[in-house]
Amino acid sequence: MPTTAVKLEFLRRTAGLQPEYGEILPLFQALYNLIDGQEGRTGIRFNQPVDHVQEKIRNGFPLLAPEHLEIDAPQTIAFLAAVIDTMLQLSREGLEELQRLRQAIVSGELDLQALFVRCLFRERAVVEEVAARLAIPSPLMEFVLEIPLKTALELYAEAVLPEQVEGWSEGYCPICGSRAGMGEICGEDGRRFLSCSSCFFKWPYKRLKCPYCGNDDPETLSYFMAGEGPTRVDICRACSRYLKTRDTRLGHADVPLEAEDLATIHLDLVAGKEGFERGK
Repeated sequence: MPTTAVKLEFLRRTAGLQPEYGEILPLFQALYNLIDGQEGRTGIRFNQPVDHVQEKIRNGFPLLAPEHLEIDAPQTIAFLAAVIDTMLQLSREGLEELQRLRQAIVSGELDLQALFVRCLFRERAVVEEVAARLAIPSPLMEFVLEIPLKTALELYAEAVLPEQVEGWSEGYCPICGSRAGMGEICGEDGRRFLSCSSCFFKWPYKRLKCPYCGNDDPETLSYFMAGEGPTRVDICRACSRYLKTRDTRLGHADVPLEAEDLATIHLDLVAGKEGFERGK
């Protein structure tokens, strides 16, 4: 997966050009360094049958279901331990919590396959329950688990051809069912695509429509920009949610949207101050 190296290089450039990101990006740079070349060693696999694919797409069902996720426990444990070790080297806070989480993972105390399924299908109550038992903040546990999960999902999604999900018109991902994480405008005709927040698969979507509530009233859909760069904030006043959207006609067409997302956190801050919430 060459995209990891591309993400890493873009974050390096961003950190050099935007000193205000100096405290935010080093952790992600270190994690990408860890992942680069090891994308296939998370221990997470998706065994998705090839039959009934078109039927699923026609009926609005994502390709992946809970039973498709499998793990190689020793390999997954080793990957997660390396992730936490990287975080321990760079983190200033939460060190005790990270160490407790590492111990619980390495000892085999956690049912990792079940936790990955819960994370993927947004059943956060189960993750919160396990985190509370370990006295670990739930967002921290979810962040750690999502690193190998998203790496494996991206690897899987890269093998899915756009024509396999042709006709998909939902605002959630046709591969894994996750919400849209960012949008992208491409080509001279300004065609709009959504990018999954978990597997980063891109699919076409109506230009004037909120992917979160389905609102298509142009009077309540607009956008704003803050600073330079090709990325803006699309807002929906019907549900008060927003989606960062990159216009590739203005630049960064070769930058993975996951990296673009990290390099535009200032837009999230502005959107939050304006009373908008990131889509879920």
